[in-house]
Amino acid sequence: MEHSRLDSLRLIRSAQIGPITYRQLIARFGSATAALAAIPDLAARGGGRPPRLAEPALILREVERTQSLGAFYVFIGEPDYPALLAEMETAPPALIYRGDLSLAKRRCVGMVGARNASAAACRFSRMLGQGLAAEGVTVVSGLARGIDTAAHQGSIDGGTIGVIASGIDIAYPPENEALQEQVAQRGLLLAEQPPGTQPLARHFPSRNRIIAGLSVGTVVVEAAPKSGSLITARLAGEAGRDVMAVPGSPLDPRAQGCNQLIREGAILVQSVADILEAIGPIHGSMFRQPSDPFTAAPPADASDSDRRRIVDLLGPVPVPVDELIRQSGIAPALVQTVLLELELAGRAERHAGGRVSLRE
Repeated sequence: MEHSRLDSLRLIRSAQIGPITYRQLIARFGSATAALAAIPDLAARGGGRPPRLAEPALILREVERTQSLGAFYVFIGEPDYPALLAEMETAPPALIYRGDLSLAKRRCVGMVGARNASAAACRFSRMLGQGLAAEGVTVVSGLARGIDTAAHQGSIDGGTIGVIASGIDIAYPPENEALQEQVAQRGLLLAEQPPGTQPLARHFPSRNRIIAGLSVGTVVVEAAPKSGSLITARLAGEAGRDVMAVPGSPLDPRAQGCNQLIREGAILVQSVADILEAIGPIHGSMFRQPSDPFTAAPPADASDSDRRRIVDLLGPVPVPVDELIRQSGIAPALVQTVLLELELAGRAERHAGGRVSLRE
């Protein structure tokens, strides 16, 4: 792997540098190499110690392990990075994959639902997956038990993408090891985490945002209230994608989430035709190759008074960045610069929905 990509991976794996911070650093400094060199000074301006940067030796070991597994990296800003996913503010800066990456360039539909799904819901999911794949639509799911498994089984012959919450070499749940390998060989397997990473609870919402981001729409087949499937649906809606749901019996708790989504405006799905009607025709701009989002921007240096003003407006309760800009009266570029400095200094934390807070 060339030096520039190694530096990008080192920046991604460094502490306190999430997807938004990564993109801001690259946009400001033009390259990961320049950003790595600038981090200590930025953290000092933010009033804290610089984050612990990933050791180059660890990055080399990760790359060697990834290559030994027959897997590859794709970085945001590269031509092969999925264009729809790149539109997400929190898109992963890098993905590790096995299989056919071109499947992510087709129309993709996410399909999620309960792990303890009913037999009828699993059968319906297989039918939907098979029907969508026959129409040239790639089915995206998370290789979990229940609905995910059925969706992959139905679409494996026509085009399926499995997004996992672990490293590319870890199968979870264990009983889906054979299915995960089939997806890698006949479809596309994606992981954000480095090899060897176990599927921890905090990784699943991150996995869900990738499913939503890859897809022009997400179908929820069966889901209880407050389930991970509803998180995926919410993320899809926030990204401006279609949210679809299969209705179920009001007597089945596993159908309550879907029925609630429909009450709130989700598209009711009873067949493959309903999904195809919702997602098509797709405007050609949805499939364009994204322009490079990492053009270097002129540095915007904030004054000490600007920093004090923004810090005074922050607290432990997350507040939208737009509200900080409005109340401070400071230019948006300067507000973003101060927030970047504070985050690298370990004093600020970003939250979903474009919100930020001070760390306690």
